[in-house]
Parts: sequence; structure tokens; C-alpha cells
Amino acid sequence: MRPTTFYDAYVFDLDGTIYLGDELLPGASDLVQTLRERGKLVRFLSNNPTRDPAMYADKLARLGLPTPVADIANTLVTTTRWLGEHHPDAVLFVLGEEPLCRALREAGFRLSEDPAEIDVVVASYDRTFDYRKLQIAFDALWFHRRAVLIQTNPDRFCPFPGGRGEPDCAAITAAIEACTGVTCAVSLGKPSPLMLAEALRGHDLDPSRCLMVGDRLHTDIQMALDAGMDSALVLTGESTRDDVAARPPDQRPTWVVERIDHLLPEGRTNQRS
Repeated sequence: MRPTTFYDAYVFDLDGTIYLGDELLPGASDLVQTLRERGKLVRFLSNNPTRDPAMYADKLARLGLPTPVADIANTLVTTTRWLGEHHPDAVLFVLGEEPLCRALREAGFRLSEDPAEIDVVVASYDRTFDYRKLQIAFDALWFHRRAVLIQTNPDRFCPFPGGRGEPDCAAITAAIEACTGVTCAVSLGKPSPLMLAEALRGHDLDPSRCLMVGDRLHTDIQMALDAGMDSALVLTGESTRDDVAARPPDQRPTWVVERIDHLLPEGRTNQRS
């Protein structure tokens, strides 16, 4: 089955939904261009904290889908905004990569590796994670007992083309929790509704007239369910039909499609791709 009418707004996951690796997925260009031509709000979300929105905009442009930076939000955006609202004067220790560190510094935060002055430990996707960094987090949280632990996203691994993957933020968070006994206070990526709020910021929209589209049941689809929004699982990424069938009926996506342009109402495809 596919929708019979258009929604007012569409929020798309990126990797595994719009593209995989360095190629647009079949039907993605046709769908997005059709929605834009009809004046629908189109926004993009990602849990990947190793790129900023400008980097995503550059990639989409290279793939033939030019997109304003303002139409893209990821965990760099939500983490920076949440810290600004809840811990504006905090000294941060970031277990993450340069785009996240740069975004936080540009927002006015001071980053430190001195456990005695760290207020917030920010766990993230960090391919330079080592024992030294774990010790700093341990000292700030367990020994000095002054810091709180947050994470940019709850993903256990990041999928790659060909079925491979890399350990993601949840692995870093788990290591810190295991040695300190401290529980992560907040997760700022999908499925947190904060991500949808960021994507739709500035627009007064009825959630029932919005659609969240993604390839992961436990992040993209769960976030939509928690926000009271319709959802669509596209079978071009991680989750499968068997995964859907294994969930209780009230925890399943509204739509399940083989390719993303099947979200266009019947007979509305422009046949560009």
C-alpha cells in the first residue's frame, strides 16, 4: 500500500534512505523534486555527528539534489542547542570528532581535558577513542563527581554499504557507563523527539499531517511514533519486513515501501528517475 494523498511536511533520514554511500537511492530525486514542486515542506535529519549540515548540503548537491543548509539538521545541531539551553556556561569534555568539537566551540563553549573542571562529558561517534579519553571521562564523572554524561545519538553501529559497519556512539557511552556507574542523562539524536522539533522549528504544523521517512525501526520510526506522527520505513537500509512483523501492531510504521518514490500517491510520479 502507498499513500493516497500528500502530507504537508516530509522529514527524511539521509544515509540508507535518500542515499547509500555516494549514490542516491532509486526514486529519491523524483520524490524530493516532486514534493518541492508542490510546495511541501522537506527536511532532512541525521544521527551522524561527524559532519555538520553544510557538509551534508555539499554532498546532496554533488549527488544532484541541491538543498539549503537550513533544511538539514543533525545531532551537532541538537546537541549544541540543548547544551545552550540547559548548560550554557558548562565546560565540556567531548569524546567526538572535529565537526562536533568545532560546532561547540563556535557556539561559545570551552572544551577541556582537565577532569577537575569538566561539567559535561559529551559522548559521541569517535574513531580516535582510546584509554586516555576514557580515563578523563572516568575521573570527571567518578572521581570528581561533578560532571553529567550526555550522548549525541544512541546508535550502536553505523552501517556501511556492503553490509559492514563501525561501532557508533552507544559503544562509547556504554564504556563510560560501565566503568563509572553513571547513567547517560540525555540522548540528543533519534529517536529523541528533539530531532523532529529541530527539523520542524519555525513551522506550526499538525503532526498528523507530517511524515517521517527512514530505514531504522528503533530510531526513525520510533521517533515518529513517540511524536504522534505517521512514518514510513523504506527497505533500502537496516530494517527488514521481518523486523516489522516482529513488532507489536501499534509499534509498526504507517507505511513500508521497497523504494522511496513509492511514497508518492498513485499516479503522481514524475518519472524523472
